[in-house]
Amino acid sequence: VQLVESGGGLVQAGGSLRLSCAASRSTFSFNAMGWYRQAPGKQRELVATVTNAGGSPNYADSVKGRFTLSGDNAGNTMYLQMNSLKPEDTAVYYCNARILAPYVVDYWGKGTLVTVSS
Repeated sequence: VQLVESGGGLVQAGGSLRLSCAASRSTFSFNAMGWYRQAPGKQRELVATVTNAGGSPNYADSVKGRFTLSGDNAGNTMYLQMNSLKPEDTAVYYCNARILAPYVVDYWGKGTLVTVSS
């Protein structure tokens, strides 16, 4: 499985970016998918995640109301729309896909850098 992120870059505070995660197989085949981020000197943290059981995505409190996770109908790509960006959103953003059976496996992309200037 390959996950390839794109869409990162430099943006001013208050601006927007849309990240994409292209998967080498249908996104519907995973039990869950999501976005994580890692800022310099900090641990990787969850940004948003969604399961294939239905329901709405879950978001970290720090991004609720500003970020939106979505996917295309064809099941090829997952997106993260980021609005009202803040300098503290600066991080490398990683795409994650997870399967649960027969055992838990996490797949990761290589990440895309988002830099928000003040």
